[in-house]
Amino acid sequence: QLQLVESGGGLVQPGGSLRLSCAGSGFTLNSFVIGWFRQAPGKEREGVSCISSDGSTHYADSVKGRFTISRDNAKNTVYLQMNSLKPEDTAVYYCAGDPYYYGLGSVYDYWGQGTQVTVSS
Repeated sequence: QLQLVESGGGLVQPGGSLRLSCAGSGFTLNSFVIGWFRQAPGKEREGVSCISSDGSTHYADSVKGRFTISRDNAKNTVYLQMNSLKPEDTAVYYCAGDPYYYGLGSVYDYWGQGTQVTVSS
């Protein structure tokens, strides 16, 4: 059974950092495009970043220069390093996987359950 499990969320002060992890089971993560999305209360889900099987990356303008997506194929895990966090980054963060689609649209086939990130002093 193909599963994605996020971890690493929590409470952090503005300007702080967190690293989210997306672990895959039941399939090889590096054969899929993996995306990170977030949804804040009362807002639509938005794409944050994605990474292709060959390592190409793409970021939303709102996180460019602050967030970095990466893969560890040996651990079958994709990471989202988040630096210089702002209160507006507060949301539930989801990872998603798709064998073909590369982009920030919410059309991925497989989704994790999400992890809460709260940026507050």
